[in-house]
Amino acid sequence: MKLVSHPLWLVGFRPFFSLACLAGLSLPLLWALMFSGAIAAPAGRFTPVQWHAHEMFFGFGWAVMGGFLLTASKNWVQIRGYHGAALMWLVAAWLFERVGMAWGGAWPAALFWLSNTVFLGSIVAMLLWTLIRYRSQDSFRDNYFFLVALPLFIAAKLLMLGGDSFQSGVTMAIGLFRVAFLVMLERTLTQFMKGVFQAEILRHPLLDNPIKLTALLLVFVAWMPVAIAGALLVVLAFLLFARLVFWKPQLAMRRLDLAVMYLGYAAIVVQLLLEFTALHASPAWVGSLSVHVFTFGVMGLIIPAMLVRISKGHTGRKVVFDAGDKLLLWIMMAGLFARVVLPQLAPGAYTGWIHLAATAWFACFAILGWRYIPFLLAPRVDGKEH
Repeated sequence: MKLVSHPLWLVGFRPFFSLACLAGLSLPLLWALMFSGAIAAPAGRFTPVQWHAHEMFFGFGWAVMGGFLLTASKNWVQIRGYHGAALMWLVAAWLFERVGMAWGGAWPAALFWLSNTVFLGSIVAMLLWTLIRYRSQDSFRDNYFFLVALPLFIAAKLLMLGGDSFQSGVTMAIGLFRVAFLVMLERTLTQFMKGVFQAEILRHPLLDNPIKLTALLLVFVAWMPVAIAGALLVVLAFLLFARLVFWKPQLAMRRLDLAVMYLGYAAIVVQLLLEFTALHASPAWVGSLSVHVFTFGVMGLIIPAMLVRISKGHTGRKVVFDAGDKLLLWIMMAGLFARVVLPQLAPGAYTGWIHLAATAWFACFAILGWRYIPFLLAPRVDGKEH
């Protein structure tokens, strides 16, 4: 079998979910070791905290985002989608970026910035081409939110690696991932609740579109006057909470695989309220609480469940969460508690909580990789090509 025709290169989720598992098990653990001084942080053009934030959002986060959007976008517009050499190029570019972030501090500036922009620039251009070229056959008319949001990820990335602009870049990156998760949750939870419980959840353009528009505006919250920023944060939190009440959470919480999705949705509301509080007070939180409510509470809870569903469903298997799948979800919930709650209760053991939370990420994604990378490397079990 030629390398380019290997099952790994049939569709975008296969290589990028494999990379997401590897990044998820390694990057937080490496950061915990750097934070405690056990290993040296990458030296050069950025601080250790910049490295950590960048790698979690644009290494791990965009491995997941890339795999999801490359797969979903082709289904939205009913085309074959990128495969073969195109995916090999993107994977090589993603790996080049990881090398540059680890060892590129002493590289010439042009080479470092090439390593840091070629992947995101390539995948954003490819996704935009798909969505724009086949717009007339797009089954989701609100994909224009992606047309706006995707190029902005490049700006957030560059800001995050800047000096004084780092915090603005983090805020922008969170805002963009928030938009992506809200769009995804609208579509998937509608489908999941109908499929599992035969339940319809509230969906109406007069509610859904203001939610997404407000979320898109909050991408720029770092540059807004405090009054406007605070108003938008509260409005979005209220709209999301009000909609959640009508999304039948009492049903969803009966199933762990759906419960984590709902908890991730609720974490968006909590994170918005934490951001609002920080605008008007100086709370004595330990650590970057708002950031980690998002990274652990939203990304950490939703992504593993999403990877399990897609890795099973798109390889021809029945989407049923077995004991191993439920274990990794419980592990990530424990990691969320260790990273967000325990530091507030026992701040003196802060370094230990970081190590415990990183260990939870390692265990969760190690189990995911061990169980599902073999599926991603093999042909579909139902005989379909892709």
